[in-house]
Amino acid sequence: MGQREIEERRQKLRDQLQAVSRKVSDLVLENHPAYAVELQRVMELQQTLQNANVICSNSRRKLNAATHQFTTSLGLLANYRKRQQLVALLKSLRTIKTLQRTDIRLREMLEEEDYPGAIQLCLECQKAASTFKHYHCIRRLSSKLQDTLVMIEESLDVALSKTCAKFDEHHYFKLQKAYKLLGKTQTAIDQLHMHFTSAIHSTAFNIVLGFVELSSSGGETSSQKRQYSDLCRNISGDLFTPCLIDLCKALWEVMKSYHCTMQWHEHQSVESETTEGEPISSSAMVETSLNRKYLQQKLQHGLTRIWGDVQQKVKIFVLSTDLSYFKYEEFIQVLDIVNRLIQVGEEFCDSQSEGLQDSLRKQSINYFRSYHRARMDELHMFLENEAWELCPVKASFSVLMLQEFKFLRQKSKKTELNNSQDKLSDVGYFDRYADGGSPFDIQTEEEETEDVMATNGVGTSASQETTSQDSDSDEDVPDELKQEFIDEKTGEDAPNKRPSSYRRRIDSKAAGKMAPIITNTTLNVCRLFGRYLQMMTVLKPIAFDVTICMSQLFDYYLFSIFTFFGSEAEAVSRSLSNKLRTTLKRIHDNLILDEDDDVHFSQPGGAGSDSGVVATMTDDSKRDKVPHPHLSSIVDLMDERTMYGLAQRIVATESLVFLAEQFEFLQPHLEANIPASKNPFLQQFYSQTVSTAQELRLPVYVSIASRSIDYDNLTQQMHQVKWDIHDIMSQHSAYVDKLVVEFEAFHQRLSQLSKKVPVPKAVNHVIWEHCIRLANHAFVNGYANAKKCTNEGRALMQLDFQQFLIKLEKLTDLRPIPYREFVDSYVKAYYFPEAQLETWIRDHKEYSGRQLSSLVTCIPQLNKKSRQRIIGMIEESEKNRR
Repeated sequence: MGQREIEERRQKLRDQLQAVSRKVSDLVLENHPAYAVELQRVMELQQTLQNANVICSNSRRKLNAATHQFTTSLGLLANYRKRQQLVALLKSLRTIKTLQRTDIRLREMLEEEDYPGAIQLCLECQKAASTFKHYHCIRRLSSKLQDTLVMIEESLDVALSKTCAKFDEHHYFKLQKAYKLLGKTQTAIDQLHMHFTSAIHSTAFNIVLGFVELSSSGGETSSQKRQYSDLCRNISGDLFTPCLIDLCKALWEVMKSYHCTMQWHEHQSVESETTEGEPISSSAMVETSLNRKYLQQKLQHGLTRIWGDVQQKVKIFVLSTDLSYFKYEEFIQVLDIVNRLIQVGEEFCDSQSEGLQDSLRKQSINYFRSYHRARMDELHMFLENEAWELCPVKASFSVLMLQEFKFLRQKSKKTELNNSQDKLSDVGYFDRYADGGSPFDIQTEEEETEDVMATNGVGTSASQETTSQDSDSDEDVPDELKQEFIDEKTGEDAPNKRPSSYRRRIDSKAAGKMAPIITNTTLNVCRLFGRYLQMMTVLKPIAFDVTICMSQLFDYYLFSIFTFFGSEAEAVSRSLSNKLRTTLKRIHDNLILDEDDDVHFSQPGGAGSDSGVVATMTDDSKRDKVPHPHLSSIVDLMDERTMYGLAQRIVATESLVFLAEQFEFLQPHLEANIPASKNPFLQQFYSQTVSTAQELRLPVYVSIASRSIDYDNLTQQMHQVKWDIHDIMSQHSAYVDKLVVEFEAFHQRLSQLSKKVPVPKAVNHVIWEHCIRLANHAFVNGYANAKKCTNEGRALMQLDFQQFLIKLEKLTDLRPIPYREFVDSYVKAYYFPEAQLETWIRDHKEYSGRQLSSLVTCIPQLNKKSRQRIIGMIEESEKNRR
C-alpha cells in the first residue's frame, strides 16, 4: 500500500470521527432536559422514604401498647374454647354409641327390600364415621360399614337381574332410587343390559334343554354342558312347534320387561321436566340433563342389542331342524309364529329382522321346493286318473268356501275388528298384552266344516238354494274383495278395474245360473291355491316364487286339458290362436319333461317360445319339470254313443274356465303379496295364459263337430247335383234335407246329454259354431266341385243354402248364423265382372286355391285368356301363402 493511499485512508477516518463526535454532541444536548427531570424524581423518593421510616416507628410503639392491653381477654377466650371442645367430645361419644347399634337395623331393612332406606342409613353412618375417624374405636366400625355397603350393592344387582324376567314398577322404582343414592345410575343401566343379555341366553337355553330332556326321557345327564346349537339339533320333530312357542313366549317376557323399563324411564324423564321442585344450581341441572341423555341413549341402543340376541336364538333354533318333512299345517304354524315374532321385533326397535327373514326364506324355499314338487307329481297322478266326472257343488260355490281359504275369512274379520279398534287407538303388541298373555298364545278356533257339495243333485241352480246359503257365502267374501279396486299408486277408486270374476259371480247369483262345472281334481287345485296363497301371506320373501308355482299348477292343468281333448283334431292348428299356441309352447318347453312330442306348437314367423312368463323358481328348472300327461284309459273319446266323450270334454274344459275365473278372483291378493316390481309378470301371466282358458274350447270341441256330422257325405251328395240347369228351381235339393236331419239328430243328442251334464250356453255356441263352420266349408267345397254351372244353377245353390239356414235357425239360438258370408260371398262372386272378380279374389284369402280356381272355371262371361290369367294369379298367390 502506498503512502498516498494511507493518507487517504487516514483522512477518511478523521472525517468519520468528526461526524460521530458531532452526532454524540447533538444527542447529549437533546437528552439533557430528561436527565434533569429524572434527577428531581430521585430527590423526591429520598424524602418519601424518610417519612415512611417515621411512620413505622410510631406503629411499633402503638402495637406494643395494644398487646399489653388484650392479654387478659385472650386468656378468657382460650378457656371458653376448651369448654366447647369438651361439649363436642360428649356429642361425638353419643354419636359413636348410636353408630354401634346401626348394623342390626341395616340387616332388617335389607330383608324388607328397603334398599333406598338402607343405603341412606349406611351413607349417613359412613359420613359420621369419617367425621370421627380420629377415634380408634371408629376404624373397625368404618370397615364394617363398607362391607355392609358392598353387600347392599350385591343385593341390588341380584334384585335388578330379577326385573329382566318380570318387570315390577314399584320394585324397579326402589332400585333406581337406591342406585341414585349411590351415584351409580349409569352403572346400573350398564349392569341392566348385561342382565338382559344373560337372561336371553339362559332363558333360551333352559327352554330348549327342557324339551331335549323331555324327548330323551331323562336318558342323558350331560345335556346341560352342551352348546345351545347342539341342543336345538336334538329337538324332535313332534316337539319342535311346542318348543318354538314356549321359546318365543319366554323371550317375549324378556322383551316386554325391557320395553316396560324404557317406558318407566321415559315417564320419569317427562315428570322431572314438568314438575317444578326446589331451585337447583345450573351445574346440577347440566349434570342431570347429561345423565338423562346417557340413560336414554343406552336404553335406545340396547333395543337393537336385545332384539339381535333374541333374533339370533330363534334363528339358530329354526335353522337347526329340517322342516321339509313337516305337514303343511304345522309348517304354516311355524311360519305364523316366526312372522309374529318379526312383527314384535319391528314394533320393539323398528328392525326388519334380516336374520329371521333369511332363516325363514331358507327353510321356506327348502320346504316349498319339496312341497311343490310333491304337489305337481300329485296333480300329474290325479289328472292321469281323472275320469272327468262332474263333482256336484253348490251354485254359490267359491274358493273362499274351502277350508284352505279360511285364513282369508279370518283376516277379513280381524281387519274389521282392528279397524273398529284403531278408531279409538293404535294398540301395539306391548300395550295389548301389558297386563298378561303374549302374541304367541294359541287360540282355540271353532272347527269349521265345509259346506260346498250340492244336496239337490247335479246342476242345482242358484235360485234353488236357500237365501241363507247365499248370504252365508257372501259373508265369506273379504271386504277388500267386495270394495271397488283401489289403485295402489294413487289410492283412488277404479271401478272399471274391479275383478271381472267377482262381477261374474254376482251376476251368476242374480240370474240363478247353474252350478260350477268342476271335478275332484279342480277342487284339489283350488285347495292348493288356498295353501299357496296362505304361504304367500305369511312369508313375503318367497311370495313371488310361490306365485310362480301357482302359475305352474294352472299351466299344467291347462296343458293337460289340451293334451287330452284338444290335440287329436286334425284341424287343431286352425283352431289355435297365436296367443294360445304361444302359451302351450311355453308350457311345453318350461314345464314338461322332454319326450316324443305328439303335438308340435310351431311359432308363426319363427318367433321365440318365451313370451315373458318364465315358470321357474330356481336354476334347477329342468329337475322341476313334470312328466307329459296321458289321458286315463277309462275315458273313451272314440265312442260315437257318448258323442266322442263330449260330457268329459265339457267337464274338463269348463273346469279349466272355472279355475281361470278363480285365479282372476285371487288376483288382488296376489298383487298385494308380491313385490311391486314383479307385477308386470303377473299381469302378463293373466293376459297371456289365464285369458286363454276360454279359447281352449275351440280346439277341444272342434273334433266333436267334425265327427258328429258327415261332411264328406254332404260333399259327395252335392257332387251328384247338376248345376248347369236352365230352369229356375222352386224346390231345394235333397242333400239339404239329409244334412238337416243330421243336424236335428245332433241337436237331440246334445239335448239328451244336457240332462246328465250341464251344457253352458257358451259351450253350446262353440259347438254349434264349429258345426256350422264345417258345414259351410263343405257347402263351398261342394259348390267348388261343380265343373259347369249356369245362372239358374247358381240360384239353386243360393236356394239350398237359404233353406239350410232357415232349418238351422230352428235348432240353435246362435245369432247371427256364423260364417254365413263365407258361402254367400262365394256363390255371389259368380256374377261379378272380371275387374270386380279380381279384386274380390285378392281380398278373400280365406278360400283355397282349388275353390277359387273352380269358381273362375265356371264363370261363363270370362274368355279363355282372362280365365287363364286369373287362374295364374290364384296359383301365384297360393305359392306365396305357403
